Amino acid sequence: MPRPPSVLFLCVHNAGKSQIAAAVMRQVAGDAVEVHSAGTHPDPQVHEESAQAVLEVGADMSAQVPAPIDPALLHRADRVVILGDEAQVDPVDGMRATLERWVVVEPADRGITGLERTRLIRDDIAAQVRALALELVPGADAR
Repeated sequence: MPRPPSVLFLCVHNAGKSQIAAAVMRQVAGDAVEVHSAGTHPDPQVHEESAQAVLEVGADMSAQVPAPIDPALLHRADRVVILGDEAQVDPVDGMRATLERWVVVEPADRGITGLERTRLIRDDIAAQVRALALELVPGADAR
C-alpha cells in the first residue's frame, strides 16, 4: 500500500499560522495526507486565539505542541510550505520537496487585531490549504 503524501507547514513560532494550516489539512484530508508542522523558533504553546479560531470552523489544534524543524522530516516531506515572510528556512541536501512560501495577509497592517485578526488569517490559510489538499488528494473534502 503506498504511503500518503506528506506536507510540512513551517513558520517562526509554530504556534499560529503553521498550526492553523496543519489543523485545517487534517480536517480536510484526514488520513489521506500525513501532516506535520514546525517552527524555526517554536513558542512553548499554541496561541490561544489560533486554537479558538480553528475550533470555530470544526478543526482542532488544542493537543498540538510547537516543535522545532526536524531535518529528517524536512528531507522526506513531499511538500514543504513556509507560511508568511518571517521564517527563513534553508533547503536540506536531497530534499524531496522544494520550499514554497505562502504569503499570508496580515490584518494588523489595517488595524485589525485580536480574534478578528486571527479569523481573517485562518480564512486566508484555509483557502490555500484546501487548494493544496485537492492537489495532493483529488476528491478531498475541500469545503
